[in-house]
Order: sequence, then structure tokens, then C-alpha cells
Amino acid sequence: MASGRRNALIGAYPTFALFTLLAGQFWRNLLGWWGFGIIAALVIAGAVVLLVQTKPTWKWRRVPKSTFAFLLIATLSIAWSFYPGASALGVLLMLVTTFVAVALVLCLPWPRFVRALSAAIKWVLALSLLFELWVAIFIREPLLPNFPDFEPEGKLPMAFYWSRALLFDGGPVEGIVASRNLLGMVALLGLIVFGTLLAAGSMRRGWGIAWLVVAGLTFVLTRSATVILVAVIVLIALAFALWTRRVGPDRRRGVYFTAAGVLVASVTLLAVFWNGLLELFGKGEDLTGRLDIWNSVIGMAAERPWAGWGWVGYWNPFVEPFNDLAVRKGVVYLQAHNAWLDVWMQVGIIGLLAFAAIVIGALWRSWFLSVDRPVDASGRALPYSAAALLPMLVLVALIGQGLAESRILVESGWALLIAIAWATKRRQWEHEPFEAEAPPRRSPLARSAPAPTESGAATGDEAR
Repeated sequence: MASGRRNALIGAYPTFALFTLLAGQFWRNLLGWWGFGIIAALVIAGAVVLLVQTKPTWKWRRVPKSTFAFLLIATLSIAWSFYPGASALGVLLMLVTTFVAVALVLCLPWPRFVRALSAAIKWVLALSLLFELWVAIFIREPLLPNFPDFEPEGKLPMAFYWSRALLFDGGPVEGIVASRNLLGMVALLGLIVFGTLLAAGSMRRGWGIAWLVVAGLTFVLTRSATVILVAVIVLIALAFALWTRRVGPDRRRGVYFTAAGVLVASVTLLAVFWNGLLELFGKGEDLTGRLDIWNSVIGMAAERPWAGWGWVGYWNPFVEPFNDLAVRKGVVYLQAHNAWLDVWMQVGIIGLLAFAAIVIGALWRSWFLSVDRPVDASGRALPYSAAALLPMLVLVALIGQGLAESRILVESGWALLIAIAWATKRRQWEHEPFEAEAPPRRSPLARSAPAPTESGAATGDEAR
């Protein structure tokens, strides 16, 4: 492939792939399941071409083995699954998502991956606000998907609608992803990515501030209580990371003791003021049905505690027991609304241990890569980089979301978890800092940054 075509592929494909992972429901609502299947096939084919053209090298010791352990357990669970067909489909979807995520991490320098993620988030946020504006001005009533997978007759639950046309009422808005919780999470990821890139000097100041405003506005309009709490967790993690950097490696013990104290105090305050918090966020005592769902999932997991019922990812509504396991106000919920309970139910304690190994390993590595002073190949200390905070903050957001949603197990949640796990593992051995690119010269909305240099490094963050 000619250099120009290769650079075009490296520039356009990652953004398209990450946009699809972030906004899969957009394609399903717009084109239906068959159309989404074509889009997914294009993403997979693009990953294959990317691997063939770049021919990345990798070493076994730089690979997080926990990924393969979890994939193996999930695949083997088809043998004892209560719903083998649904398990086979769920395993296939997880394998291809993992393949795409690993291909992106292996073939792209980390700064280019972040640039593509930033571009994908911009597309989701911009299209969501434009979509909601179009619905509010021209449709002026709740809008159904183009290809609903239900009978669009009679009075339908509001959760079935693509948009509820509430933009001029101050929200909540669902955007192109058809969920305020999902759109709120994309907005939070945007605040993290744009904020770190702006601090690292990788975005032009004017555009960086503008996109922070867009992400913040979207975050507010979603009015998602779940994402607000996740944002608080991310801010706490950021504060402790900056504090840890400031005190240096010799005085970190005090930071960690303080963090443990904050955790204990937070849990205590949460227990004491629980009812007040529910009232503040407009939640019922059942956490919008989550307590009933959790009880049902725990009951199922207790029946098969060690190996689970079989991997399925997001629940299949056409098979037992998911067709009526969690039903609320006419809506069949297709997740446990807690990733850890979901994993326990599906692949038991053995799968839960493997999943915990992925998460804890990635968090451990991303934390120390964010707070330890980077060094060059000769061991000379380099300035701290704001860009090094990004993997840790994104992972903390995913983990926080996983306490109330199961999105970390599918699509963008799983892809970002695997990408961070693999990227941090490679840097753990290479001692390569998470650097940042210089500000792009092209339009910040659509196109990725210029082609990577031979080293994949950049200098926009040297003074930070």
C-alpha cells in the first residue's frame, strides 16, 4: 500500500471504529440490525487490513495474560451454558471486539489512538446535539427508531424511543445513542480526553475549550445521576493522582492512608445520607429497579456459583431466563446493571477472578504510569505529562460506571478496557511514557491527526 493510502487508513479507520463502538445503537436505530451488521463487518475488515499493512511486532511478556484467561473461560462456558446458542453469539461478539481493540493498540502509537478516540467522541457529541435540535424543532414529539425491534403500536414505554424531544425543556436528552446514561458517559469521556489533551498542549487552546464546553453542556443535558456520581469518582482519582505526583515516591504512604480514610468516610456518609441522596437525584428506593434486578441476578448466580450459566454479554431477550428476568414498566432490561454481578452470573467465580485480574492489573499499571515520573531510554527523568493521566482516568470512569451499568462488558466499554490493559502492559516493560502529539492543523471535528512519525512520539507536552 502506498504511503499516502496507508496514512489515510491509519487516520480514518480508527476514528470510524471507535465511533462505531461508542455509538453502536446509532447504527442499529438508523439502519437496523442488518445495516449494523454491515457496519460491524467493515470495522472488522478494517482491523484485518490495518494489521496486515502495519505488521506490528509484539512479545508475549508484554501481553496481559488475564485477557486470554477470561476469553478462554467465556469460550469454554458454551459447553455448560444453559443457552448455548446465545453463548456462542455472545462469545463471538466479545472476540471480535477484543480483536478490534488489540489491533488498534498494536498498530497505532498511543498518541494516535487517543487522537482517534478524541475525534470519535467529538462526532458522537456533535451529532447528538444536532440530532436533538432537529427533533426538537421539526419533529416536536418523541421519535422512534427507523427499524424498531418491537411492535410500534399503542402506548409505548419512553425507553423505546430514540429521542424524547426534550432539548428545549432542558433534557434529559438521549442523543444518537438513544440513552442519557450512555450519552452522559461519552460526554464524561470527552471531558477527560479533551481536558488532558488541552493540558498536555495537544489541542489548540480555542478548540480545546470549545469542545470542553460541548462535552460539559451535553453532560448537563443528559441529567444522568449515574454519570454524575462517576464524575465525582473521577475527580477524586485525579486529585489523588496529582497529590501523589507532588509528594514524590518517598511520601506516598500518607497519600494512600488518606485515600483509604476517604473511602471509609465516603461509604459511611453514603449509608447515613442514602435516602437524601436518592431524593436529590430523583431516584426511588429501588434505584430505578436496580435492587430488584440485582436480587434476581444474585439468585441465579447462587444456583451456579462457580462456573455460571454461560457467557452471553448483553442478555439475549429471546432466550430463557433473560426474556423475563428483569422487567420494569413494560421494559425488558438486558443487563444486570452491575458488571461484577453480570460476570458472576454468566461465568461464575472463576470468570469473576479472571475479569478482576484484567481490571485490577490495568488499574495498577495505569495508576503508576500516571504518577511515576517518566524517564527516557537512558534513565534521565522527564517532565510529568498530563497525557499520562488519561488511561487511569478513563479506566476509573469505566469501573465506576460498572457499578451501576454493565457497559464495560460490551462494545466501547470492553474495547477501552482491553486497549488500556494492553497499552499499559506494553509500557510497563518498555518504560515508554504516555506522550502527547502536537496540536493538529486540520479541522478538529472529523479528521484524525497527521500521520505518525517513525517513533510515534511528539513534543507538545515537553514543558508540562
